[in-house]
Amino acid sequence: MSETLQATDDVEASSPAEAEAAAEPSQSKTEDLLVQEGDIAGDYLERLLDLLDYDGDIDLDVEGGRAVVSIDGGEDLSKLVGPRGNVLESLQELTRLAVQQETGVRSRLMLDIAQWRAGRRAELAELGRSTAEKVLASGERARLHPMTPFERKVVHDAVASIAGVHSESEGEEPQRRVIIFPKP
Repeated sequence: MSETLQATDDVEASSPAEAEAAAEPSQSKTEDLLVQEGDIAGDYLERLLDLLDYDGDIDLDVEGGRAVVSIDGGEDLSKLVGPRGNVLESLQELTRLAVQQETGVRSRLMLDIAQWRAGRRAELAELGRSTAEKVLASGERARLHPMTPFERKVVHDAVASIAGVHSESEGEEPQRRVIIFPKP
């Protein structure tokens, strides 16, 4: 009984910062879930690399409200990216399903292999900016080639940074594409 009273006294004597931290359990709970997702994904991908006999270092992080898993370092990793990232997209979806099976919660985990997404992000941002500038100069809309949701988001973000133009997505997967319009 004295232990219970002692614990209660400690909570009441906590600092304002500790009280504020205790008042926001949902934020730390969300981050804990994302860390757990990353751990599950890391274990899953480690087993996959072992089965394939591929070398690679797995890095786990939390960015923008989602778990991020990166695999770097091995010579064979480009095979796990595939043409235009198709294999990477499939592995990401399988990894999300493995996480969901263990946690019971749909995952928004992002997987990057051999820094392919980071490089692709830079390419797409430049494509979005340069196309938006052309649209701004010509006054005519531009339709880009079909892209994945990840790719479209990067382009939309780049276009949003250019005043005088806006972008929308049109079409159905897998033929969904970005259209860039001049603002009236």
